[in-house]
Amino acid sequence: MRAVFFILLGLYHLTIMSQTSEYFKDLSEYPTEINNGNIISRMVNGLGYRYYWATENLKKNDLTYRPSIDAYSTHETMVHIFTLSKTIYNTTLSKINERPDIDVPSDYESIRNGTLVFLEKASKTFSNLNGEQLNQIKIKFNRGGNIKSFPIWNLLNGPIADAIYHTGQIVSFRRTTGNPIDSSVNVFMGSYRQK
Repeated sequence: MRAVFFILLGLYHLTIMSQTSEYFKDLSEYPTEINNGNIISRMVNGLGYRYYWATENLKKNDLTYRPSIDAYSTHETMVHIFTLSKTIYNTTLSKINERPDIDVPSDYESIRNGTLVFLEKASKTFSNLNGEQLNQIKIKFNRGGNIKSFPIWNLLNGPIADAIYHTGQIVSFRRTTGNPIDSSVNVFMGSYRQK
């Protein structure tokens, strides 16, 4: 029974990592109603949009770029954002986040696609929640059998804000390597102007 569980879990993650999400390519349409769920959803959308374009068409020299010997490379930064996006999604399911997270892909496409899929699913879930439902959501971590639970506020100033911060690092790194993001991207409008 346990083996079946791990096989199904592996197939689930393989499916998620192989999907390509275009959901965040353009955010020019937005909700018509302002409510608690839509506000959090839009924050996740802003992250997803920035991440989509920050990681689009990265080359090997972009991925291996490291600003200093002690700093994360672009690839390692993407892995960190992957775990943050997984935490954001798991929170919508009230699922415990294992630390350290050992179920992380290693290749660029799987990391990128997995991150975008986690963020898309989280965004869609948040958009359907009201204030009372959001108040019940907890962000949970298991570190070596020590389970801790935090209110949703920690999701905002923790994983969501952290992922936005690190996405900005990727934008900076790729400028340094001579591969800036597409100039048709307008982060204020959340749009992409076709050339």
